Amino acid sequence: MKCLITGASSGIGKHMAYYLASKNIDLILVARNTKEMEKIKENVQVDIKIISLDLTNTKNVFKLYEQTKDDNIDILINNAGFGLFGEFVDTDLDRELEMIDLNIKAYHILTKLFLQEFVKKDSGYILNVCSSAGFMAGPRLSTYYATKNYITKLTMAINEELRQKGSKVSISALCPGPVNTNFNKVAHGEFSIKEADPAFIAKYGIDKMFAHKILIVPTLKMKLTLFLTRFAPYRLQLLIAYHIQGKKLGK
Repeated sequence: MKCLITGASSGIGKHMAYYLASKNIDLILVARNTKEMEKIKENVQVDIKIISLDLTNTKNVFKLYEQTKDDNIDILINNAGFGLFGEFVDTDLDRELEMIDLNIKAYHILTKLFLQEFVKKDSGYILNVCSSAGFMAGPRLSTYYATKNYITKLTMAINEELRQKGSKVSISALCPGPVNTNFNKVAHGEFSIKEADPAFIAKYGIDKMFAHKILIVPTLKMKLTLFLTRFAPYRLQLLIAYHIQGKKLGK
């Protein structure tokens, strides 16, 4: 088998690469940080192709597909993404538009193009790395939450379309809570709750993907949190989300 992973140079994507390599699955790693992807290549025994691209540029997303469409890919993992802490009135518009390009447009384009190929051969897996944020609105991290809502709901809808057709293609959404990655550094903020281990999240997500689970929510705490939010008034949900974001660094 062969898997393409975006955002593969760090965090969940890096640990997914190592875990898949341990299962003898060849890899195509995509990120901007070539050096970190080279380190992964040096430490595993499977065949690895490295592609250095900035997927906030939509042209590069199509370029990535053109470069890999003939590589007989069996698994697509859309993982690249970032957030931005702060009040919506204060956050930088250009940075938010880059986030939308990466967190939504890149996922949407790659999911559609590879899904069309997978449906033709009636096999393949797509794992969209979403977030527990995909089930809520997120004051102080509003645009990020909105992007994750888009991808979570898109994944669920596609899953049902495939199920109705009896397709053997699988698509899943990995929806963890806060994870101990570079997210806080990039987003210029911090969460007020304990962050999960990215290696655990990566392994859990991939195992559940292979089990064809539609919504993958690691950790009992996050499962319980999402279950309870179903019964909470919207104002209470917003208050909880507001405090989960913690505080902006430097304040």
